[in-house]
Amino acid sequence: MIVLGILLFGLQFLLWKFFLNFLVKVSKNSKNQFDDYLVRNKMMLNLSRLILIYACFPVVELVFSHFEDWISPLEKFFNILLVVGWLMVINSLLRSLRDLFKTQKAFEGKPLNSYLQVINILLVFIGGVVIFTTLTGKSPWAFLTAMGAASAILMLVFKDTILGFVASIQVATNDMVRIGDWIEMPKYGADGDVVEINLNTVKVQNWDKTITTIPTYYLITDSFKNWRGMQDSGGRRIKRAVNIKISSIHYVNSEEIEELKKIKLLAPFIEKRQAEIDRYNSENFPDRSMPVNGRNMTNVGLFRQYIKKYVENHPGVHQNMTLMVRQLSPTELGLPLELYMFSTDINWTTYEDLMSDVFDHLLAAVKFFNLEVFESPASDDIRKLGSFKEFQLS
Repeated sequence: MIVLGILLFGLQFLLWKFFLNFLVKVSKNSKNQFDDYLVRNKMMLNLSRLILIYACFPVVELVFSHFEDWISPLEKFFNILLVVGWLMVINSLLRSLRDLFKTQKAFEGKPLNSYLQVINILLVFIGGVVIFTTLTGKSPWAFLTAMGAASAILMLVFKDTILGFVASIQVATNDMVRIGDWIEMPKYGADGDVVEINLNTVKVQNWDKTITTIPTYYLITDSFKNWRGMQDSGGRRIKRAVNIKISSIHYVNSEEIEELKKIKLLAPFIEKRQAEIDRYNSENFPDRSMPVNGRNMTNVGLFRQYIKKYVENHPGVHQNMTLMVRQLSPTELGLPLELYMFSTDINWTTYEDLMSDVFDHLLAAVKFFNLEVFESPASDDIRKLGSFKEFQLS
C-alpha cells in the first residue's frame, strides 16, 4: 500500500507539474477563448485526475499480484472513481460550452444554467446506475425496476425540481423571461433586473440592490410584468396629469388673447382658431352680448394646445410614438390635463429628468393662462383663514 501511494503521488506530481501547467500556458497564449473557459472550469485538472485513475489499474495488478483478494475490491473502487471522474470532465466541458454560448448573440438571455442543470441531473442519474451496476454486479434494469417502484416517493422528494424543469422549458420556449429583463412581481417583492435563471429559481436584483429569489414555476402560475417590450421599442411612456382648479377656467377676452399671442408656440394657432370662430359666429350668432352664444376660446383649451405644441417641439419626446394631451373626467381634485407620450431615452435617470423638466415648465407656465393648479389646503392656509375670521369679527 505504501508503494502504491508513493507511485500514485509521484504520477500526480508529474501530471500537475508538467502536463497541467503546460496546457494552462498554451491556453493563455492562444487567441481562442474556448480554451480559457476550459481552464477556468478546471477541465485540465479533471483530465489529469482521470489519467491518474486510469494509471491506477495496472499499478494495482502489479502491486497486489500476491494479494488477489484485494484486487477485485480495489478495481471496483477505482471503477467508481472513474465514473465520478468522467462526470466531472463532462461537467467541466458543459460549463465551458455554457460560458462560450453566453458570448453568442443567438443565446443572449437564454436560461443556459437551467439547461446545464437538467443535463447534470441526467448525467448523475446515469452515473448512479453505472455505480450501482459496478457495486452489485446486477443488470441496470434491476436498478431501474427498483426506481420504478419508488417513483412515487421520488416524485414527492423532487417535486420542486420537476416543476422547475417543466417551468424552465416553458419559459425558454415561450421566451417569457431572459437574463437582463426588467420584471415586476409585486406579490413576491420583485422589481428589477433578472440576473440569473436556474432550474429551480430566478434571481432578480431589485432597484435597491437587494436580491429576490422566485421559484421558476411561479413565472408560469402567477402573472408578472416584463418591461422588455419598452426597452426594445426605444421609448418609455410618460403618463402624468396636471390638475387644473375648475373655478379658474373661463372664456378668454380680447385682451387676454392679445397677451397670449406673445407666446411664440401658440400665436399661429390662436390666429387660425380666432379666424374660424369669428367667421362661424358672424354667420350663426350675430348677437354676442352673451358669451355662451357661439364659440369661444377658453384659457384651459389654449393651455392644452400650448402643452401639445411644447412637447411636439421637445427633443426628449419621441415624435414617432403616441403623443397626446387629453382631458380626463373632472374630479374633486380638479380637471386633469394628462400628458401621454414617450421619451426618446429609456434610461431611468434620463427619463425622470425629462419628465421633471417638462412639468417644471408647465407648472410655471400655467399662471400666464390665468389658471390655477389644484392643491388641497395646507395647514398655513387654514391658519390664515382663522386669522381672517378673527379680523372680521374684530
